[in-house]
Amino acid sequence: MRVPNSVVLPVGTHVDCCQEQEVAEKTHDITARITAMLAERKSNLAHFIDNLEGSEEPKFYVDQWEKLKEMESCTLTILNLVTVNCTDHCDIKKLEATILKHVKNEELFPEVVRVLPPVYRQVEAAIVDIAQSEEIANHGMMDLQYLVSKLCQCKHLAGLGRELLQDILRYLHRIGLVVWYEEIKHLESTVFLQPTFLITMFKLLVQHCLVQQLETIS
Repeated sequence: MRVPNSVVLPVGTHVDCCQEQEVAEKTHDITARITAMLAERKSNLAHFIDNLEGSEEPKFYVDQWEKLKEMESCTLTILNLVTVNCTDHCDIKKLEATILKHVKNEELFPEVVRVLPPVYRQVEAAIVDIAQSEEIANHGMMDLQYLVSKLCQCKHLAGLGRELLQDILRYLHRIGLVVWYEEIKHLESTVFLQPTFLITMFKLLVQHCLVQQLETIS
């Protein structure tokens, strides 16, 4: 909701736990909830903006007003919900095909036709090689400065600057090849070259039955 021109694909899982009629009802319910949530957000923003504009000293609230107006201008495209049985490989392939179809839609993603500089591909290939090398631990965590030094050892990347690398890492983060939380102070100097490791960690830590599991511990 805070990113301009966002595109969201809702995915409903655990279809295998529902009857066919339930799936249709839940899909309708989720879609209605999303629509209501967006309408409420729009209404709340308009209300806050009106309050600031109608205050006795509106000049004192210029910063807040500008921030709210910026949020109000952020459009959000919600695609049709996709229902998935995560235990069925065919359903996973169906979800994959749906995502690819939307990603290739130039109306939704105008930048899909943008041509990247060759150095982006070179860095991407070099990072894949580093991630697959035996010297890298399974968790794939690497210090940003160490990654810079490793990449600069490649003959064609010897002159790679830190600023350019950060731009490339942002791109690789967006496409999911690496994970780099540059906005989090304690993680800004760490690059995760194996995003699947994080997924495994989250699956262990974040579970629907976590509360019950914790309550069983004396």
